[in-house]
Amino acid sequence: MKTLSKIALLGLSTTLLLGACGGDKTTVVEETAKVVEQVVPTVSAMDAAIAGEWRVDQAKRDKFRNPKPTLEFFGLAPGQSVVEISPGGGWYTGVLAPYIKQAGGTYTAAVFEAALGERYVAANTRFLERYADSDVFGQINTVEFGPTSGPMGDGSFDLVLSFRNVHNWMGAGYADKAFADFYASLKPGGVLGIVEHRLPESAEQNPKASSGYVQVSYTKDLAKKAGFEFVGASEINANPKDTADHPYGVWTLLPSSRTPREGEDVPEGFDADAYVAVGESDRYTLKFRKPE
Repeated sequence: MKTLSKIALLGLSTTLLLGACGGDKTTVVEETAKVVEQVVPTVSAMDAAIAGEWRVDQAKRDKFRNPKPTLEFFGLAPGQSVVEISPGGGWYTGVLAPYIKQAGGTYTAAVFEAALGERYVAANTRFLERYADSDVFGQINTVEFGPTSGPMGDGSFDLVLSFRNVHNWMGAGYADKAFADFYASLKPGGVLGIVEHRLPESAEQNPKASSGYVQVSYTKDLAKKAGFEFVGASEINANPKDTADHPYGVWTLLPSSRTPREGEDVPEGFDADAYVAVGESDRYTLKFRKPE
Protein backbone atom coordinates (compact mmCIF):
# COMPACT_ATOMS: atom_id res chain seq x y z
CA MET A 1 0.00 0.00 0.00
CA LYS A 2 1.42 3.33 -1.06
CA THR A 3 1.71 6.13 1.50
CA LEU A 4 -0.32 9.21 0.66
CA SER A 5 1.64 12.41 0.30
CA LYS A 6 0.65 15.35 2.48
CA ILE A 7 -0.71 17.16 -0.59
CA ALA A 8 -2.84 14.18 -1.64
CA LEU A 9 -4.00 13.68 1.92
CA LEU A 10 -4.89 17.35 2.22
CA GLY A 11 -6.99 17.17 -0.95
CA LEU A 12 -8.77 14.03 0.16
CA SER A 13 -9.44 15.41 3.64
CA THR A 14 -10.76 18.69 2.25
CA THR A 15 -13.17 16.90 -0.06
CA LEU A 16 -14.49 14.75 2.77
CA LEU A 17 -14.81 17.61 5.18
CA LEU A 18 -16.58 20.05 2.85
CA GLY A 19 -19.74 18.05 3.21
CA ALA A 20 -19.27 17.45 6.92
CA CYS A 21 -18.76 21.14 7.67
CA GLY A 22 -21.50 22.45 5.45
CA GLY A 23 -19.13 24.18 3.04
CA ASP A 24 -17.56 26.52 5.64
CA LYS A 25 -14.07 26.96 4.14
CA THR A 26 -12.50 28.32 7.33
CA THR A 27 -13.73 25.35 9.31
CA VAL A 28 -12.63 22.98 6.53
CA VAL A 29 -9.06 24.29 6.55
CA GLU A 30 -8.82 24.01 10.33
CA GLU A 31 -10.31 20.52 10.46
CA THR A 32 -8.20 19.33 7.51
CA ALA A 33 -5.03 20.42 9.28
CA LYS A 34 -6.08 18.39 12.29
CA VAL A 35 -6.69 15.31 10.13
CA VAL A 36 -3.30 15.61 8.44
CA GLU A 37 -1.56 16.00 11.80
CA GLN A 38 -3.37 12.98 13.21
CA VAL A 39 -2.52 10.77 10.24
CA VAL A 40 1.12 11.83 9.80
CA PRO A 41 2.05 13.46 13.13
CA THR A 42 5.80 12.87 12.97
CA VAL A 43 6.68 13.00 9.28
CA SER A 44 9.03 15.93 9.85
CA ALA A 45 9.67 15.63 13.59
CA MET A 46 13.25 14.39 13.18
CA ASP A 47 14.11 16.83 10.39
CA ALA A 48 12.61 19.69 12.38
CA ALA A 49 14.67 18.77 15.45
CA ILE A 50 17.88 18.50 13.45
CA ALA A 51 17.21 21.82 11.70
CA GLY A 52 16.39 23.65 14.93
CA GLU A 53 17.95 27.06 15.41
CA TRP A 54 19.30 25.94 18.81
CA ARG A 55 21.64 23.61 16.88
CA VAL A 56 23.49 26.20 14.82
CA ASP A 57 26.83 25.35 16.41
CA GLN A 58 26.10 21.68 17.02
CA ALA A 59 25.05 21.08 13.43
CA LYS A 60 28.63 21.64 12.26
CA ARG A 61 29.39 18.15 13.60
CA ASP A 62 26.47 16.42 11.88
CA LYS A 63 28.71 15.22 9.03
CA PHE A 64 30.71 13.23 11.60
CA ARG A 65 27.92 12.21 13.97
CA ASN A 66 25.07 11.57 11.52
CA PRO A 67 22.23 11.97 14.03
CA LYS A 68 19.30 11.05 11.81
CA PRO A 69 20.55 7.72 10.38
CA THR A 70 22.08 6.82 13.75
CA LEU A 71 18.82 7.29 15.64
CA GLU A 72 16.88 5.54 12.90
CA PHE A 73 19.26 2.56 13.15
CA PHE A 74 18.60 2.35 16.88
CA GLY A 75 14.88 2.33 16.16
CA LEU A 76 13.86 5.67 17.69
CA ALA A 77 10.12 5.97 17.17
CA PRO A 78 7.14 8.02 18.39
CA GLY A 79 5.83 7.34 21.86
CA GLN A 80 8.95 5.68 23.25
CA SER A 81 10.44 6.17 26.69
CA VAL A 82 14.08 7.04 26.02
CA VAL A 83 17.02 7.48 28.38
CA GLU A 84 20.27 9.09 27.24
CA ILE A 85 23.27 8.04 29.32
CA SER A 86 25.69 10.73 30.47
CA PRO A 87 24.62 13.36 27.92
CA GLY A 88 27.47 15.70 28.92
CA GLY A 89 26.94 18.99 27.11
CA GLY A 90 23.84 17.56 25.47
CA TRP A 91 24.84 17.35 21.81
CA TYR A 92 22.35 14.56 21.17
CA THR A 93 19.85 16.00 23.63
CA GLY A 94 19.37 18.88 21.19
CA VAL A 95 17.92 16.37 18.73
CA LEU A 96 16.30 13.81 21.01
CA ALA A 97 14.38 16.13 23.34
CA PRO A 98 12.62 18.24 20.68
CA TYR A 99 11.91 15.14 18.59
CA ILE A 100 10.30 13.40 21.55
CA LYS A 101 8.33 16.53 22.45
CA GLN A 102 6.90 16.56 18.93
CA ALA A 103 6.51 12.82 18.38
CA GLY A 104 5.39 11.86 21.88
CA GLY A 105 7.13 9.78 24.52
CA THR A 106 9.44 10.68 27.38
CA TYR A 107 13.05 11.81 27.49
CA THR A 108 15.24 11.06 30.50
CA ALA A 109 18.83 12.17 30.97
CA ALA A 110 20.98 9.86 33.09
CA VAL A 111 23.10 12.62 34.63
CA PHE A 112 26.16 12.32 36.86
CA GLU A 113 25.41 11.06 40.34
CA ALA A 114 25.90 13.73 43.01
CA ALA A 115 28.31 11.49 44.94
CA LEU A 116 30.93 12.13 42.25
CA GLY A 117 31.46 15.65 43.56
CA GLU A 118 30.81 19.33 42.95
CA ARG A 119 32.37 19.42 39.48
CA TYR A 120 29.91 16.84 38.23
CA VAL A 121 26.96 18.47 39.95
CA ALA A 122 27.93 21.76 38.28
CA ALA A 123 28.03 19.98 34.91
CA ASN A 124 24.51 18.67 35.53
CA THR A 125 23.34 22.19 36.33
CA ARG A 126 24.80 23.58 33.10
CA PHE A 127 23.13 20.83 31.12
CA LEU A 128 19.72 21.47 32.65
CA GLU A 129 20.03 25.21 32.18
CA ARG A 130 20.87 24.72 28.53
CA TYR A 131 17.77 22.64 27.95
CA ALA A 132 15.39 24.46 30.27
CA ASP A 133 13.11 25.82 27.52
CA SER A 134 10.19 23.42 27.74
CA ASP A 135 8.52 24.97 24.68
CA VAL A 136 11.40 23.61 22.59
CA PHE A 137 12.70 20.62 24.53
CA GLY A 138 9.68 19.50 26.49
CA GLN A 139 10.08 17.81 29.87
CA ILE A 140 13.68 16.85 30.69
CA ASN A 141 13.47 14.08 33.25
CA THR A 142 16.64 13.10 35.11
CA VAL A 143 17.99 10.11 36.97
CA GLU A 144 21.42 9.77 38.58
CA PHE A 145 23.92 7.41 37.01
CA GLY A 146 27.45 6.53 38.09
CA PRO A 147 29.66 4.02 39.87
CA THR A 148 27.48 3.81 43.00
CA SER A 149 24.07 4.92 41.75
CA GLY A 150 20.97 2.83 42.22
CA PRO A 151 18.46 1.61 39.60
CA MET A 152 17.66 4.02 36.77
CA GLY A 153 14.05 2.97 36.63
CA ASP A 154 11.61 0.12 37.01
CA GLY A 155 12.49 -1.69 33.80
CA SER A 156 10.13 0.25 31.58
CA PHE A 157 12.42 2.11 29.16
CA ASP A 158 12.10 1.33 25.45
CA LEU A 159 15.46 2.70 24.44
CA VAL A 160 18.76 3.35 26.23
CA LEU A 161 21.30 5.37 24.23
CA SER A 162 24.97 6.08 24.87
CA PHE A 163 27.26 8.17 22.71
CA ARG A 164 31.04 7.90 23.21
CA ASN A 165 30.93 6.88 26.88
CA VAL A 166 32.18 3.30 27.17
CA HIS A 167 35.81 4.38 27.60
CA ASN A 168 34.79 6.62 30.51
CA TRP A 169 33.14 3.75 32.39
CA MET A 170 36.16 1.56 31.72
CA GLY A 171 38.52 4.24 33.00
CA ALA A 172 36.48 4.67 36.17
CA GLY A 173 36.15 0.93 36.71
CA TYR A 174 32.38 0.47 36.44
CA ALA A 175 31.73 -0.65 32.87
CA ASP A 176 30.20 -3.95 34.02
CA LYS A 177 27.87 -2.12 36.40
CA ALA A 178 26.89 0.32 33.67
CA PHE A 179 25.74 -2.41 31.29
CA ALA A 180 23.96 -4.22 34.09
CA ASP A 181 22.12 -0.98 34.91
CA PHE A 182 21.08 -0.57 31.27
CA TYR A 183 19.75 -4.12 31.17
CA ALA A 184 17.73 -3.62 34.35
CA SER A 185 16.27 -0.33 33.14
CA LEU A 186 14.94 -1.68 29.83
CA LYS A 187 11.66 -3.48 29.29
CA PRO A 188 11.86 -6.93 27.65
CA GLY A 189 12.55 -6.32 23.98
CA GLY A 190 14.02 -2.89 24.75
CA VAL A 191 17.04 -1.67 22.81
CA LEU A 192 20.49 -0.49 23.89
CA GLY A 193 22.27 1.71 21.33
CA ILE A 194 26.00 2.32 21.65
CA VAL A 195 28.31 4.62 19.69
CA GLU A 196 31.99 4.45 20.66
CA HIS A 197 35.46 5.31 19.37
CA ARG A 198 36.84 2.24 17.60
CA LEU A 199 40.11 0.57 18.54
CA PRO A 200 41.20 -1.92 15.85
CA GLU A 201 40.96 -5.55 16.91
CA SER A 202 44.64 -5.93 16.01
CA ALA A 203 45.63 -3.40 18.71
CA GLU A 204 46.01 -4.14 22.41
CA GLN A 205 43.01 -3.07 24.49
CA ASN A 206 43.95 -1.16 27.61
CA PRO A 207 41.29 -2.18 30.18
CA LYS A 208 41.20 1.47 31.29
CA ALA A 209 40.82 2.66 27.68
CA SER A 210 43.21 5.53 28.36
CA SER A 211 43.34 6.43 24.65
CA GLY A 212 39.55 6.76 24.50
CA TYR A 213 39.33 3.92 21.97
CA VAL A 214 37.56 0.61 22.63
CA GLN A 215 37.39 -2.54 20.54
CA VAL A 216 34.05 -3.66 19.17
CA SER A 217 34.62 -7.10 20.71
CA TYR A 218 35.17 -5.56 24.15
CA THR A 219 31.87 -3.69 24.05
CA LYS A 220 30.06 -6.76 22.76
CA ASP A 221 31.46 -8.78 25.64
CA LEU A 222 30.29 -6.21 28.18
CA ALA A 223 26.79 -6.30 26.70
CA LYS A 224 26.72 -10.11 26.54
CA LYS A 225 27.78 -10.46 30.16
CA ALA A 226 24.91 -8.18 31.15
CA GLY A 227 22.43 -10.41 29.32
CA PHE A 228 21.96 -8.52 26.04
CA GLU A 229 21.66 -10.14 22.65
CA PHE A 230 23.50 -8.52 19.75
CA VAL A 231 21.18 -7.21 17.03
CA GLY A 232 23.51 -5.57 14.52
CA ALA A 233 26.20 -3.05 13.67
CA SER A 234 26.30 -0.07 11.36
CA GLU A 235 29.17 1.81 9.75
CA ILE A 236 27.18 5.06 9.74
CA ASN A 237 29.79 6.75 11.95
CA ALA A 238 32.92 5.14 10.53
CA ASN A 239 35.91 7.29 9.56
CA PRO A 240 38.65 5.35 7.70
CA LYS A 241 41.02 8.34 8.03
CA ASP A 242 41.36 7.70 11.77
CA THR A 243 44.25 5.38 12.66
CA ALA A 244 43.40 5.42 16.41
CA ASP A 245 47.06 5.78 17.42
CA HIS A 246 47.44 9.48 18.16
CA PRO A 247 49.76 11.05 20.77
CA TYR A 248 46.88 12.33 22.91
CA GLY A 249 44.46 9.55 22.12
CA VAL A 250 41.08 10.37 20.65
CA TRP A 251 41.36 13.87 22.11
CA THR A 252 44.02 14.66 19.49
CA LEU A 253 41.20 14.86 16.95
CA LEU A 254 38.20 17.15 16.64
CA PRO A 255 36.38 18.46 18.56
CA SER A 256 39.02 18.52 21.34
CA SER A 257 42.05 19.02 19.07
CA ARG A 258 44.48 18.54 21.96
CA THR A 259 47.91 20.06 21.35
CA PRO A 260 51.12 20.11 23.45
CA ARG A 261 50.64 22.18 26.57
CA GLU A 262 53.16 24.68 27.85
CA GLY A 263 56.26 22.87 29.07
CA GLU A 264 55.38 19.60 27.31
CA ASP A 265 57.61 18.03 24.68
CA VAL A 266 56.13 18.15 21.20
CA PRO A 267 55.59 14.60 19.90
CA GLU A 268 57.76 13.75 16.93
CA GLY A 269 56.05 14.62 13.67
CA PHE A 270 53.12 16.30 15.42
CA ASP A 271 50.99 18.21 12.89
CA ALA A 272 47.84 19.81 14.29
CA ASP A 273 46.47 20.61 10.82
CA ALA A 274 46.80 16.98 9.77
CA TYR A 275 44.70 15.89 12.73
CA VAL A 276 42.06 18.48 11.92
CA ALA A 277 41.95 17.05 8.40
CA VAL A 278 41.14 13.61 9.84
CA GLY A 279 37.96 14.99 11.37
CA GLU A 280 36.33 13.26 14.31
CA SER A 281 37.14 9.71 15.37
CA ASP A 282 36.29 6.43 13.68
CA ARG A 283 33.24 5.12 15.55
CA TYR A 284 31.23 1.94 15.63
CA THR A 285 27.49 1.88 16.11
CA LEU A 286 26.07 -1.17 17.85
CA LYS A 287 22.52 -2.25 18.62
CA PHE A 288 21.63 -4.70 21.40
CA ARG A 289 18.32 -5.99 22.70
CA LYS A 290 17.09 -7.22 26.05
CA PRO A 291 15.50 -10.62 25.31
CA GLU A 292 11.72 -10.85 25.42
